[in-house]
Amino acid sequence: MKHIFHSQKLHDLLTATFLLFLTTILCFLLFFCISENPVNIALLYLLGTIAIAYYTNGYFYGILASFVGVIFINHFFTYPYFHLNFILPDYPFTFLFILCASLITSTLTSHLTKQAKTLALHEKQLAEANKEKMRANFLRAISHDLRTPVTSIINLLSDLEENEDYSLEERKKIIHNIYDDADWLLNMGDNLLSITRMQGTDSKLKTSPELVEEVISESVIRFKKRFPAAQVETSIPDEILLIPMDATLIEQVLMNLLENALVHSQSQKPIKLFVENQPHTVCFHVIDYGIGINPEYLDTIFDGICGSTPSDVRNRMGVGLSICKTIITAHNGTIIARNHEHGAEFVFTLPKEEPNDKI
Repeated sequence: MKHIFHSQKLHDLLTATFLLFLTTILCFLLFFCISENPVNIALLYLLGTIAIAYYTNGYFYGILASFVGVIFINHFFTYPYFHLNFILPDYPFTFLFILCASLITSTLTSHLTKQAKTLALHEKQLAEANKEKMRANFLRAISHDLRTPVTSIINLLSDLEENEDYSLEERKKIIHNIYDDADWLLNMGDNLLSITRMQGTDSKLKTSPELVEEVISESVIRFKKRFPAAQVETSIPDEILLIPMDATLIEQVLMNLLENALVHSQSQKPIKLFVENQPHTVCFHVIDYGIGINPEYLDTIFDGICGSTPSDVRNRMGVGLSICKTIITAHNGTIIARNHEHGAEFVFTLPKEEPNDKI
């Protein structure tokens, strides 16, 4: 801690010295090449004082620069040159005013700098709080959703073991239910792996330019492997779309949304997946033609738990949509859910370039 304090002090001292030296050099150039008016010199020192107050911590260096600037103006740029002379007519009043203006400006600038740093700290704390809230929602959803299929599998196996009188057809039905629950747990494992890919010291994704067409194709292929009877109609713009992303995570988002559309729409109609090229983003649409989303859940559908039937987690939205939001937010994108006239639609956008790449 003490080392950091001394490093900051040294940084502030070097910064103030450099800026004061640079200001003095510019004043000499202005004085000897353009104008010998001391007022112009004073204004330039005033700008230098503002810069010093802005780039250093606290009030000390800005106030010190104000005093040094007034002395330099008197010594270098006021007759008799290269001598200190405080008895010139009106000089004390003029430069007392300049000194006061510099002091006030330095104080205000330092205060604004402190406020900016405080605001940045608050924003960082807010981001951490939101991140913690998202993590809490995720863990809440996981604990809530995992309990039901595990309990169901245990009960079904126990029932199968204790009742030997079941017919072959009844046994097949029980095994099919066990398979469905196990398959759901497998999908949950994929989601958990997706989340762990985003965990790191700085929580920043490692993205690379990916071809949208390939990501869409791979997602649909994976989806069809799990649900061979599902129908998906895709539409992609003719132009080549390369956007920065973690392809595996975005494929997981598309898988979750397609499965959500298949399971919850209660419709046999094909699911539509199409991509829209916008000026600054690429927009992905997943549309089903079924019962739509209960309007009561539209505002909380990405929070991890929605629905009112705890006995059957596979008939609810579950944790998958919460993971979708987490992944898209980590990509600096947006995701929304809405109803249309004949069903439900999920839309998410991804920026075409990283925020740090923008000029």
